[in-house]
Amino acid sequence: MSALALAPLGHWLQSHAGLIRRVQWVVVLFYAALLVLPAVLPLPDERAHIVNNLTIFAQFIFWGIWWPFVLLSMVLVGRAWCGVLCPEGALTEWASGRGRNRSIPRWMRWGGWPFVAFSLTTLYGQLVSVYQYPKAVLLVLGGSTAAAVIVGYLYGREKRVWCKYLCPVNGVFELLSKLAPMHNKVNAAAWRKSYHSVTPIVPINCAPLVAMRQMQGASDCHMCGRCSGHRDAVVLSARAPNHEVVKLGAQLATGWQSVLILFGLLGIALGAFQWTVNPHFIVVKQWIAAWLIERDILWPFAENAPWWLLTNYPALRDVFSWLDGALVTGYILGMGVLMGGALTAIIGLASRLLGPWQRQRFHHLSQALIPLAGGGVFLGLSALTVNLLKNDGVPVSWVGDLRLLLLIGASLWSFWLAAGVTRQYPASASQRWAALGVFSLALALVDINWVLMFWIW
Repeated sequence: MSALALAPLGHWLQSHAGLIRRVQWVVVLFYAALLVLPAVLPLPDERAHIVNNLTIFAQFIFWGIWWPFVLLSMVLVGRAWCGVLCPEGALTEWASGRGRNRSIPRWMRWGGWPFVAFSLTTLYGQLVSVYQYPKAVLLVLGGSTAAAVIVGYLYGREKRVWCKYLCPVNGVFELLSKLAPMHNKVNAAAWRKSYHSVTPIVPINCAPLVAMRQMQGASDCHMCGRCSGHRDAVVLSARAPNHEVVKLGAQLATGWQSVLILFGLLGIALGAFQWTVNPHFIVVKQWIAAWLIERDILWPFAENAPWWLLTNYPALRDVFSWLDGALVTGYILGMGVLMGGALTAIIGLASRLLGPWQRQRFHHLSQALIPLAGGGVFLGLSALTVNLLKNDGVPVSWVGDLRLLLLIGASLWSFWLAAGVTRQYPASASQRWAALGVFSLALALVDINWVLMFWIW
């Protein structure tokens, strides 16, 4: 599909901005209903199903459909979810248009927030069982939305400061959108030519604070269409899905993106999905419990933490002790450190085999893992989808084969990206193959963990 074929879609988005805003408010109302109503209703019993219980329905929508397929949309159409449908984006921009218009503080511009916000939200969500209980959903997602409104009210004017710097999934969306087959392409020559135009240039409010003139990739762009045709230099265009990672990664890849990939998506997120099915987790818990009892250290077994700190639903016999909370935290963070450290060493060695050490080449090669990282998070989230469907009697015997195909496909895509990255550097064929051989160890390490989770444990 050519740029000319996609350009009308970009222009349509621009000319129908009012319709998009109305759609956003419909999504906001739907989102608010799914957040609030289940939290004030009684917890569902064993007779509850997706079709007859609002709480189970909301759980299925949020974790079974909403989040997995929002992630998938990033790969297919870039960050169109952010620009067209996201309720937090709409609310923070709305608040920003009526707020204090303060300048963005320096601390907020720190590049590590995407990793920190993602990691803390992932860990906290596990501690309060966000996938299972509506109050936890209201606390985690509702708290994020409230923070988005507050940040919007305080900073910028009609801007999405929250989305740019503090949104817990902004970094993930940035990475996955690098694989999208479309982007808003900026023609630098046409932009410069527009400086001499006698026709007045209508200014564009880029809510996500993208430097449009220097925009090269799709990571920051929310695909809202507002800039379509601006200065006759911006046009919605097709591109090869590998283009941004392979061709632009040497300039655009950053250290914090590497940390998010290696320690976040392939470490902390994996640990969050894995700890509930790992039989060794129970063994270690029993060993530690016995060790504590022998020494008459009993306070870690107390189950008096509030539900907003640790899972506490005694009526459903689902209560975390302080020991449970500590072990879950240790497992998730431990997986982050172990997987992140191992993958860093592997990618570092693969990068070194391409020539003298270059930090930017390491970051560039790390981005080849984006398909496998994104595919893993999709697999983890969709596991809840499968469990909910299974509980409702829907046949799911086909799921194992689909998971295997997705895992193999994501691994092959990552290998393909790595091959493309190695060709960007002046290395011999033998060096490239050696680097790809080592890179394959990273793929194997990640795949083994998913195989353990879905097929062995």
